[in-house]
Amino acid sequence: MGISKRLLGSLLGILFTGTVIAQGNHTFEIKDGQFIYDNKPVQIHSGEMHYARVPAPYWRHRLKMIKAMGLNTVATYVFWNYHNPSPGVWDFTTGSHNIREFLRIAKEEGMFVILRPGPYACAEWEFGGYPWWLLKDTSLVVRAYNQSFLDSCKTYINKLAEQVKDQLVSNGGPIIMVQVENEFGTYVSQRKDIPIAEHRRYNEAIHQLLLHSGLTGPFFTSDGSGLFDGGSLPGVLPAANGEGNVENLKKEVNKYHNNQGPYMVAEYYPGWLHHWTEPFPNIPIKRVTEQIEKYLTNEVNFNVYMVHGGTNFAFTSGANYDKDHDIQPDLTSYDYDAPITEPGWASSKYLAVRELMKKYVKYPVPDIPAQIPVITLPPIQLNRSMDLFDWKKTIRPVVADTPMNFEALNQGHGYVLYSKQFTQAVQGTLQVNGLRDFAVVYVNGKKAAVLNRVKKTYSATVDIPANGTLDILVENMGRINYGSEIVHNNKGIISPVQINDQPITGNWNMYKLPFTQQPVVHSGKQKEGKAALYSGTFTVTKPGDVFLDMHSWGKGIIFVNGHNLGRYWQVGPQQTLYLPGCWLKTGANSIVVFEQLNDSIEPVIPTVAKPILTELK
Repeated sequence: MGISKRLLGSLLGILFTGTVIAQGNHTFEIKDGQFIYDNKPVQIHSGEMHYARVPAPYWRHRLKMIKAMGLNTVATYVFWNYHNPSPGVWDFTTGSHNIREFLRIAKEEGMFVILRPGPYACAEWEFGGYPWWLLKDTSLVVRAYNQSFLDSCKTYINKLAEQVKDQLVSNGGPIIMVQVENEFGTYVSQRKDIPIAEHRRYNEAIHQLLLHSGLTGPFFTSDGSGLFDGGSLPGVLPAANGEGNVENLKKEVNKYHNNQGPYMVAEYYPGWLHHWTEPFPNIPIKRVTEQIEKYLTNEVNFNVYMVHGGTNFAFTSGANYDKDHDIQPDLTSYDYDAPITEPGWASSKYLAVRELMKKYVKYPVPDIPAQIPVITLPPIQLNRSMDLFDWKKTIRPVVADTPMNFEALNQGHGYVLYSKQFTQAVQGTLQVNGLRDFAVVYVNGKKAAVLNRVKKTYSATVDIPANGTLDILVENMGRINYGSEIVHNNKGIISPVQINDQPITGNWNMYKLPFTQQPVVHSGKQKEGKAALYSGTFTVTKPGDVFLDMHSWGKGIIFVNGHNLGRYWQVGPQQTLYLPGCWLKTGANSIVVFEQLNDSIEPVIPTVAKPILTELK
């Protein structure tokens, strides 16, 4: 069949205004101050979404949502630790690990993809994307020109390239650009103890590893506009994070890119990250639309970070820190006050941005896809339970003279119960200065104290009788993902436990509770104040998204049908946990809760129709 010149012209018009044609190889380059797609200028209107934070069955829905907001590109980090959970173990195929499937769907939906492979990501993700087990090698220094580290980076980058290099736009895929490292100029400013020449040597080494792997770019770097000197690379486009001043953006890019563009804001923030115990940040809609309109009228390319945040399922959330908090753990929800909410709904912010985009873009903006259904359930009854000390009897401990950290125990996440029996009575001040990050302290099975790195609470008064047992249940609340402290990320108890300033040594028993899979709850007893496992089943007639209301619980994690939904904590601001409907089954569904505090718990979980993310206690 033939094709009319008018129709051909229309198709080319769509192509050159930013929508990817699904078939055939194309070209994308940075040339003469512009992004050039198939020899024609194109503007990048991108939104960030991390495939690892969204259940795979929902990827297409979320990508349709992004496109219906008027964007033509999706940007995503690749989290090294998500695909490489232990040395030599790789997962690019199961569930949300299947990056090739994500790229395939993005291409089918007519979206460009910006790939951000790190190896450092930040992103409020556990350890900034680095695998925890790197910390086991004491000769290895992360994010530095260190041979052990660079060798590990090379392995990761090559493994990733095997999966995605045929998805570069030049090979017929949707990937148009690849980022080198991430916000490295910021790290340079934080690590003035390292010579700038060594920093630059490291940054270029990552660039070369990406290039030699077959991820041939075009490349870009991403930094605050005042930090390009530390983070930019010769011949690589510098893009700015959080830059609202167009003239300043152009001035800084010109300085490091042959006095020309293209000009891109690699991260424009329509919301912000959230920590436990702190108010939920909110960015007004008007401020968001005014800034995006400024980009559109000045032909500034941009990436909305985040357009859809998703969820930090399981133990994937990271942490920050400041002068008032030794750690600031991130919420399980990564809603981010983004235009597309955590469960994928179109917010008022989304609708406002969508109307704005429709005024400016030349390509068609599709209709908003239907919202995924939400269901509420009768209160879920948990009718089996077992306390921590019954569970302890079923676990074989590791024994050492002093407490061992998680990494020395070959454990990345979850909890460790540290136990020590005393032949003689002792009382006074217990000091756990090496606590990482949260602990419940028991004496002879009775709760004696709660220690908390967030509040810098590292000591408590204890009274241990002769032949008494001290138990310290320690939770890893997520490794720091940003700043100079990223190099100090061991978890558990990392220095000697003391009582009255005296180290307590000899026959420490360590019970590993990694929660790598949903535990089985055997019939047992549980008493108030003792950490405990609860389990039950609930019936679903027709699956849909669910929000578990955790107001009456203390602190812990929840599994449903084998999926770890992440942490809850009564302090807020998050009071619900998101349970995706795609993880439910028609009929009976299993649920297990590990409750760390267990103060006056009624073993019932109600459900609600909307998430509660802004309620501090």
